[in-house]
Amino acid sequence: MKNGVAPVGVSLFAVLFATTIIAAAQQGQTTIKKEPIKTTSPGSGEEMFKSYCASCHGVDAKGNGPAAPALKVSPPDLTLLAQRNGGKYPGAHVEAVLRFGAENYPVHGSKDMPVWGPALASISGGLGSGQTAQRIHNLSQYIETLQVK
Repeated sequence: MKNGVAPVGVSLFAVLFATTIIAAAQQGQTTIKKEPIKTTSPGSGEEMFKSYCASCHGVDAKGNGPAAPALKVSPPDLTLLAQRNGGKYPGAHVEAVLRFGAENYPVHGSKDMPVWGPALASISGGLGSGQTAQRIHNLSQYIETLQVK
């Protein structure tokens, strides 16, 4: 621009944006960037967990993922599911929560965390498809391997 107004405006915006980022960082605020679901192997529960769950639950499934501080409700420690269920892993319940969400777990199905059934169905041929069921089952089986002994 001839009079330099546009570059000054852009520079001012950049300074204000940087100041906002610095202020948010100093206040310990974390924001979550939502992205479309990425396709993973339906046969690998571990790959799906790392792609879909670890950002909130952590790679170790203890509820300490990098996005956890930004959530209203802390993600549960998934390694304790069997322990909280009398020593038996509640596989059918985990699959139901993944597929439909759960009232007892407000983080599932809220704006913070999607109900995974429809999200997985979107890359697997629909909610009733065999591949969606396989994904949910394999993800649940992987979570079972993470249980504390």
